[in-house]
Amino acid sequence: MHVDRRSVLGLLILASARRSTALSNVGEAAFEIFDWKFERDSDLVRRALVLVPRGLPEGKRAPVLVLLHGLGESSSDEPGVHAWVDRYGLLTSHARLSHPPVAMQNGRGDLTPERAHAIDDELHARPFDGKVVFVCPFAPNMSRFPDPMRTLDRFASFVCDVLLPKVHGETPADASAARTGIDGCSLGGHVALELFLHKPEVFGVWGGVQAALREASAPRWADRIAEALRAAGPRRLHVETSRGDPFRAANAALSRELEKRHVPHDFAVLPGPHDQPWLREVGTLEMLLWHDRALRGG
Repeated sequence: MHVDRRSVLGLLILASARRSTALSNVGEAAFEIFDWKFERDSDLVRRALVLVPRGLPEGKRAPVLVLLHGLGESSSDEPGVHAWVDRYGLLTSHARLSHPPVAMQNGRGDLTPERAHAIDDELHARPFDGKVVFVCPFAPNMSRFPDPMRTLDRFASFVCDVLLPKVHGETPADASAARTGIDGCSLGGHVALELFLHKPEVFGVWGGVQAALREASAPRWADRIAEALRAAGPRRLHVETSRGDPFRAANAALSRELEKRHVPHDFAVLPGPHDQPWLREVGTLEMLLWHDRALRGG
């Protein structure tokens, strides 16, 4: 029987879709998912999705990771709060790390066979824990407000003074800075960095996935980070970009400027473009693996 290339491709796509659905189901089973509504600052933030890991031993506290979405989901709270779960591959990436071997999904080469094998080896040596409380608030586009900096201050206050205290009070979340991280994709990476710098005493870990930064601003960002760390103490930092990311040069420049200031951090340049399939294939996978180590002190 002859099977042409298009048929083979169709079978591979079908198999990948089925695996993705199965992984998503596994990921959903690992968490209780809450959709919280807020009255305060309702013109700014109305909702947050909170994922609480199942199966924690009685009295055990879990690290917290705040995840901010990108510009494309900033028009309304529905796509915003669900972005990491529905579009960025949070649950499927979590399931892949929890149940290795890690397999390539889209066949585009964003996750190379060599890197997949290296991740499998790392997971064999130190399994993925994954017991993290994920907090996914809606993050508005600050530039649409009359005073973006005041809006940013309000958002930082909401996250640190309203949202996180509620997380600490109603979930088994660890309130210590060392076990509290913040990350974001694209515009979310930019905003996450601003929140980290606004409240370095709250966050012991910062990461940016293809953060929407400007190359010319890298020295200023590095100065602000170095100053924040002098005041708050050592922090874990992760700069993640890709070869086809339009913000690659800016992220690379930030890494260089941090090195000049002797600020320890991890810098990763992965294959692939700046899009959601990249996030689902490798971007979120690498982000989760890094935070699993950073928030557990490894």
